Parts: sequence; C-alpha cells; structure tokens
Amino acid sequence: MSFAKGELVFARGDTGTRLYLVADGRMRLAIATSEGRELSFRHAVKGDLFGELAALDGGARSADATALTDVRAYALERSTIRELWSTRPKIRDNMVALLCRRIRETSSQLETIALHPMDVRLARVLLLSLRDPNSAPGKRVPLELGFSQSELAQLLGASRPKVNAALGALEAAGAIKRTQDRLFCDPVKLSEFARHDEI
Repeated sequence: MSFAKGELVFARGDTGTRLYLVADGRMRLAIATSEGRELSFRHAVKGDLFGELAALDGGARSADATALTDVRAYALERSTIRELWSTRPKIRDNMVALLCRRIRETSSQLETIALHPMDVRLARVLLLSLRDPNSAPGKRVPLELGFSQSELAQLLGASRPKVNAALGALEAAGAIKRTQDRLFCDPVKLSEFARHDEI
C-alpha cells in the first residue's frame, strides 16, 4: 500500500482489521485531545510494524497513524494473522515478544517524560537515532533524525522552545554540534547526559 505525506492512515477509535509493515518512509503514531494538543509516542520506519494492537484483539485503534513522509507499506488482515498463528507458532511467539518489547519501551518513555529533566529526555531520544552509538570519545557523528524540531517536541511531550533550550544546553556541554542544516553529536558525552539522573 502507498500513503502520501500527511495522509491519515487510521484514526483513534477506528475499527482495526489489519496491521502494517513499513517498507519505506516514516509513520507517526500519536494521540490528540479535543483541544488539539497532540503527543507523538512512536515513529514507525522501515521494518517496523504498526497497527498491530487492534488487528490482534479486534478492538478500536488506540492512536492516530499519519504519514510523515510518503510511505510504502505491506498490510496483513486479521483473518490471515489468525491463520498464520495456528499454523506457524514461531510467528505467534515473535509477535508476543514484540508486544512485550513495546510495553517495556512505552513504560520507559513514560518514565522519561514524567521524571527526567528536558536535557536528559532529549539526550535519550537522540541516542536512539544513532546508527553507531559505540563511537570513540570526541568523535563527531551525524544524527539523522528524519523529522522536524516540532515533531521532536511532540515525541518529548514538550514545547518547541523548551526543546530548543535543551538543544542549547547539550551543545554548550559539547554533546552535540549544530550547523545550518546538520546535527552532530559526541555519543559518549550524549550518553553521559542520558544517564545524568542515574549518577
């Protein structure tokens, strides 16, 4: 299936009969209030599943799914999933493992948003986007976020000015470096920030 940038794939409360696997692009999973406030809680990129909860339990969609870029995805209907589960136990086992991992990630994300200062929250999100987090100290590594600062603010549950201030704090500490169109980091210093509250 193909979805254009900005297209709403499904909305919270919709009936869900299929899950999706992203082949290319970036999908945002978010919840919104009636006043229009929005919180992004996950991005699905190449190789990620989304929409699996409603497809598995037959309930309503728990979030909105919107294409942040043009997206190509594969869809799998609930009836097919159930057939696969009965004939291929390994698929069922892997799906259970995926759901457990999602619960752990969500718990960690809620903890980060609720309990840690903005610079710590930001450092943790930036570390997740690193392709090689084990670089040598002092080495500058490019960060490929693939989304805007406004989207970053939504993922952190914060305002854009607060995220900008946290970026400034990380830059002043030498954990990141901003140029006109790129963002670089020192993974070691960024990790120190991410663990700040644990020290």
